[in-house]
Amino acid sequence: MVHNLSLTHSIVNQFISELRDVQIQQDRMRFRRNLSRLGEIFAYEISKTLSYTEREVTTPLGISNVPVLSEQPVIGTILRAGLPLHEGLLNYFDQGDSAFISAYRKHHKDGSFEIKLEYVGSPSLDNRILILSDPMLATGSSIVATYKALMERGIPKHTHIVSVLASTQGVEYVKAHVAENVTIWCSAIDEELTSQSYIVPGLGDAGDLAYGDKM
Repeated sequence: MVHNLSLTHSIVNQFISELRDVQIQQDRMRFRRNLSRLGEIFAYEISKTLSYTEREVTTPLGISNVPVLSEQPVIGTILRAGLPLHEGLLNYFDQGDSAFISAYRKHHKDGSFEIKLEYVGSPSLDNRILILSDPMLATGSSIVATYKALMERGIPKHTHIVSVLASTQGVEYVKAHVAENVTIWCSAIDEELTSQSYIVPGLGDAGDLAYGDKM
């Protein structure tokens, strides 16, 4: 299942417009904050799909029965661009565990590239809810490689893949290479990828815009 939040009018589209805007992008703090805001919105939307248990809460004036989360999810992200999005998700699932993955494109002289993973730190995922985030879902190769690496840490009961901006090709690639118990969440989906596998119109390199150019 794929949820594209831009298909309904909401504040999501305001944040996406600012993330795309080349003038607003010059403010790195605002760029990071907008990624974090979207993470909070994704967390709220995903929370509607989770299981709840009624809890008796004592107030100053009486007793209230309130449905609360039955379990906290594991929040996984791909370094470094995913950190602001991770922060937003963790703001809402504040008691959740975290997983961090270092993944990058290793480019070859012929213009092709492969996904290299250098670090995977994760708790056991057996029968847990996993929320795996990366701001950009271009070809889908990074998120699929990360997903498969995390499956070595246990099989979640359900996985939510969260991306701020995706390409149609990337979404289809993910759907073809992950298990059935996976839901994809996007703020917007663009149709085009360049020959270098960048999303068009996209927004540029999310990691560089959030934290500065890398060598």
